[in-house]
Amino acid sequence: MTNQRVALITGGNRGIGFETAKQLGEQDVIVILAARKLADAIDTAERLTGDGIDARGIQLDVTSDPDRRAAADYLSTTFGKLDILINNAVVAPKETLFVSKTTETTQEEFDFIYRTNFFSIVHLTRELLPLIKKSPAGRIVNLSSILGSLAVHAQPDSPIAGFRVLSYNSAKAALNMFTIQLAADLAPMGIKVNSAHPGWVQTELGGNEQAPMTIADGAKTSVALALLAANGPTGKFIHLGQEIPW
Repeated sequence: MTNQRVALITGGNRGIGFETAKQLGEQDVIVILAARKLADAIDTAERLTGDGIDARGIQLDVTSDPDRRAAADYLSTTFGKLDILINNAVVAPKETLFVSKTTETTQEEFDFIYRTNFFSIVHLTRELLPLIKKSPAGRIVNLSSILGSLAVHAQPDSPIAGFRVLSYNSAKAALNMFTIQLAADLAPMGIKVNSAHPGWVQTELGGNEQAPMTIADGAKTSVALALLAANGPTGKFIHLGQEIPW
């Protein structure tokens, strides 16, 4: 078992996931970049390896039970533990996040969004939890969004009123509940679980032109939560060190 920290980043082949892997790798963390296609994962890992980072690529479609089991087997065989799990992979509605809709949301859209953005995270975390428990300082980071904040949506002059997309927002709210309950379950073991709001970032999901934050800045919250000290928070909703209301 290596003394270095080992991190698995889902959706690690692009955007915030790739930048998170890069920043963690620069902190001497071994980074495992997971992507739906093995070639994408390997190519991305090689980009980081070229910069002196210990990076590996694996195939992991987070909605696939066989892929989840294979990832756990790989980590167990190769490292014997997992120190950091960053549940970064996400999908958006096939239309756009900029179209508000509630009763018009179809069953197909709910199934598509929840399968990746909520259920797969619960299932993958459960699969990897035995390995995280072997870490001396396990950290789980769930990539959420302020769009999942009930408190902010309920404000009379909510700054996110134009983004009332029920499928996406409710899945993030469900993910936040998972964070709260999992953090409580794992607190006696010293494992910290937090939700991260990366911000409105210049990615394919966030919109390259409209978003005010760079990808490098968007990864900072995930990285900070992944590297929390023993006295750091758990069961919180965080953006750049500041707590967000649930």
